[in-house]
Amino acid sequence: MKDDHYWMGEAIKAAKKAGARGEVPIGAVIVRDGRILGSGYNLRESKQDPAAHAELVAIRRAAQRAGNWRLTGATLYVTLEPCLMCMGASILARIDRLVFGCFDPKGGAAGSLYDLSNDNRLNHRFAVESGVRGQECSELLSDFFRELRRHKKRGLSD
Repeated sequence: MKDDHYWMGEAIKAAKKAGARGEVPIGAVIVRDGRILGSGYNLRESKQDPAAHAELVAIRRAAQRAGNWRLTGATLYVTLEPCLMCMGASILARIDRLVFGCFDPKGGAAGSLYDLSNDNRLNHRFAVESGVRGQECSELLSDFFRELRRHKKRGLSD
């Protein structure tokens, strides 16, 4: 049976695609009825689009595939805790559940800095599961930024 661990693995695969393109390695998949409805990874650098976050790419693709902007019954799996923008989009898309890998203490809006998932002032709330394959997700980001710093340091010393 495909569980949260499995689906987070699919988000991790998407994150690795981002990293291979020189993008910050964050990946997302939206699952409903046991299948991927949409997937995405960060494209901010290649598209020069500040809104091209993995979650937004996945939400747009899922809505297009479903033929409906309401993604009720869906779970969003993402390698990093979503930011305010992505949490807002998740709320507006009416996802039922969020599962993320590692916390984002500088920008997270699902428990770190903010918790929009359970704000009773909003018209939609959803369950959140954190830490699924968290160490693996965290290492992807740490390795990416370590390598980026190494390249910058080499560039300055050449």
